[in-house]
Amino acid sequence: MKKILIIVGTVAVLILLTWYADKATRLKGQSASIPPSQLASSVEGKPVPDLKLKDLDGKDVALADYKGKVVFLNFWATWCDPCLVEIPWLIDMQAKYASRGFTVVGVAMDDEGKSVVAPFIAKERFDVNGQQLPMGYPILLGTDEAADKFGGILGYPTSFLISRDGKVVTKFQGLKSSDELLKAIEAQL
Repeated sequence: MKKILIIVGTVAVLILLTWYADKATRLKGQSASIPPSQLASSVEGKPVPDLKLKDLDGKDVALADYKGKVVFLNFWATWCDPCLVEIPWLIDMQAKYASRGFTVVGVAMDDEGKSVVAPFIAKERFDVNGQQLPMGYPILLGTDEAADKFGGILGYPTSFLISRDGKVVTKFQGLKSSDELLKAIEAQL
């Protein structure tokens, strides 16, 4: 009888934990300041949402400033291991394709903001083709509102490939292969 009570109690606790985890990670509903059209689950083929964020120098940078370029908008965090795998690829892509009208724009989603991101950017170097290089592309400080404008971010890295005319071509959720990213980018150049 005692074993049955332990099993039933354990199952009940697991059910409660599962319910709580589901509730805690579920995308938020509509925010009063964000139009429902910008909270759509799929942003592919739609114009890029109006987005203005601060760079590490405190200057406002609008996503619209990049119109005319192919943009790889990368939501990431300093503590995200898959992001750290992807960063050298992004550095390489930025160097390889910048002259063809391409840029990576990193959106750092760390809760602590600039106090964590700025030292990380200043200190960290990444192995790119045998060289230790810094993140040589623009880094903006992300917000939950910015993530919501792109339909919500379920994990990092999450990236959006944006065409020269300012439309979202595709969304990459999670770590994808370098080849998959390159193929999508080259199709836009």
